[in-house]
Amino acid sequence: MFFFDSLSVQLSICLLVPRESLAHSLLSQLSQCGYLAKLTITSQEFLEYLAENGEEIDCLVILRQPSTIPIFNQMFEQGILLPTVLIISDEQEKSHLDPTYVYHSAEVRILSSNLEELPIKIPEAINQFLHLGQSCSLLEDNQSNIDVIKEQQEEQKFKTLQQRRLTDKLKERLGYLGVYYRRNSKLFYRNLDPEERAFFLQDISENYRKIILDYFAENIDINSEIDQYVNKLFFYDFSVSQVLEIHMELMDDFAQQLKLEGRSEEILLDYRLVIIDVLAHLCEMYRRSIPREDASYDFQSKI
Repeated sequence: MFFFDSLSVQLSICLLVPRESLAHSLLSQLSQCGYLAKLTITSQEFLEYLAENGEEIDCLVILRQPSTIPIFNQMFEQGILLPTVLIISDEQEKSHLDPTYVYHSAEVRILSSNLEELPIKIPEAINQFLHLGQSCSLLEDNQSNIDVIKEQQEEQKFKTLQQRRLTDKLKERLGYLGVYYRRNSKLFYRNLDPEERAFFLQDISENYRKIILDYFAENIDINSEIDQYVNKLFFYDFSVSQVLEIHMELMDDFAQQLKLEGRSEEILLDYRLVIIDVLAHLCEMYRRSIPREDASYDFQSKI
């Protein structure tokens, strides 16, 4: 799990948002959260800034609309790979014509109706980008011609090397032994209204159930799954004790089901590894988020 030390580094974010009112709102939001944000309104302005400052950009935020679609093809052709948050409309999300991904398989999406979560989505996008390594997939056409396929494979190899280079650069520049992102206190679980808290609690409970079911499965990147889960808990300032409650409630449900089926509950002991894994990640995030000079910070409040 990667974090950023807000005391020592600012993340550089480049936005391509052709809608000016929305663009300036997002720029203000990111600046308040400690990001160094550059706003571009036109595709030409975006590409020029990318060409001049590509090595310094840590994440892209792009509004998906017809005028910005060619941007992805141009970046793809130039071998440019960067962590990306894609802003999409509710209609695009529901559309069956919308591809699984537009730029690369590490992109993170956010609905235009949930833009208050953008400061959270940026670290999520960077975490996914850094975890993918050589498994990162880029958008490509399905072609049957053998020469075209070979050409695409060579191009994919180049893109993978480029992605690894950018990943190493990002790790080195930002000091990825453990870093800390600024969090928006408005999104803290305790500051949500009752309806939002209920929705969030249901969401993370369902996510945890999925982690439990996937934990011992083969061909599943469970580390990435846990990273994304814990990242969300951290940014909502969700307490360790509440995560433990979710685990215990789920184990009780499983125990009752096993009892009805006449099966032993001993298998549930194995899932202690899951809660240990999750809590270890979360506690480490909270530990690293404590400013070094603030020795009086009460870490027990998270427990």
